[in-house]
Amino acid sequence: MSQTVGKTKLAYSRTWHLLDVGSDSRSLGRLASQIAVVLMGKHKPIWDPSTDCGDYVVATGCHDLHTTGNKRFQKKYYRHSTRPGSLKEITMDKMFAKWGGGEVLRKAVRGMLPKNRLRDVRLARLKTFEGVSHPYKENIVKFGGKTKIAELPEVKEALLKAKSI
Repeated sequence: MSQTVGKTKLAYSRTWHLLDVGSDSRSLGRLASQIAVVLMGKHKPIWDPSTDCGDYVVATGCHDLHTTGNKRFQKKYYRHSTRPGSLKEITMDKMFAKWGGGEVLRKAVRGMLPKNRLRDVRLARLKTFEGVSHPYKENIVKFGGKTKIAELPEVKEALLKAKSI
């Protein structure tokens, strides 16, 4: 039997998911792990670790990112340029002030993706925005895990036509 049964272009097609971080009650780590699953494509039945079959994620309202405990003030991010004495550290609160909550979310998701050649490609499909407006409104298919395809006028007409037959 062929190993490619069901692995069609339609199965590999990428859908766009909208996640409103500000209205979601989950904390940063819980959101980041769910976003990583969608970016990798592990929610699809055709998932394979060596192929890139994940979807797009648009995260809005990142300025209202929720963390637990004192992580906002105690967690530190480090970077080093490999030169002696060049170790820099910044707290999560300062990162929020300097680059916004989108960068904090991006770093959390990056840490949850597998460390391989596909990580940067997958992370590029994560679009973060501080406010609620974004330029991808036409692309969004799923909002909060629920599909919006049935709300499209073309699909409504086709469903009505199919019911009348």
